[in-house]
Amino acid sequence: MNAINTSALEKILTQMEETIPDFEKINPSISSSNIGWHINHSLLVFIGIIDTTSKSDPKDYTWSFNLKRLVVFTKNKIPRGVAKAPKSVIPKDDYTIESLSELITTAKNKLAELHRMDPKLFFKHPGLGNLKFKQMIKFLAIHSRHHLEIIWDVQKSKNKK
Repeated sequence: MNAINTSALEKILTQMEETIPDFEKINPSISSSNIGWHINHSLLVFIGIIDTTSKSDPKDYTWSFNLKRLVVFTKNKIPRGVAKAPKSVIPKDDYTIESLSELITTAKNKLAELHRMDPKLFFKHPGLGNLKFKQMIKFLAIHSRHHLEIIWDVQKSKNKK
């Protein structure tokens, strides 16, 4: 059993789940995508990173300096509008309350898997380079929080559709 603290990630998933009823709301001055897109994208990333990490081979891990990783991890924040999502985690526009709820359930199940994973596993991020297991968990929190903050800003804004 892997002794890691996933309470922050559990809280983030619960907070994201609470925003599902507003999935159609959008404010183009905050984001060109609606709340559902941000939920869907965040969960696809969450699930995908855990799946990919579980298949990694610790012998393939190499460290290299990465300025982007240093900035993101130091600030605990991803700057808005800077990164572009890989095609594999860009949602299709056919999501519903039900499909988003199913993704939340899948993400919660994946989160439980982290406790059974080898802490020597790693994730190869396309922009941040190789992330050790604990860094991968930290990135999941940073990325998910990034999209939650966008969602909350859309929810608070007056220009809602």
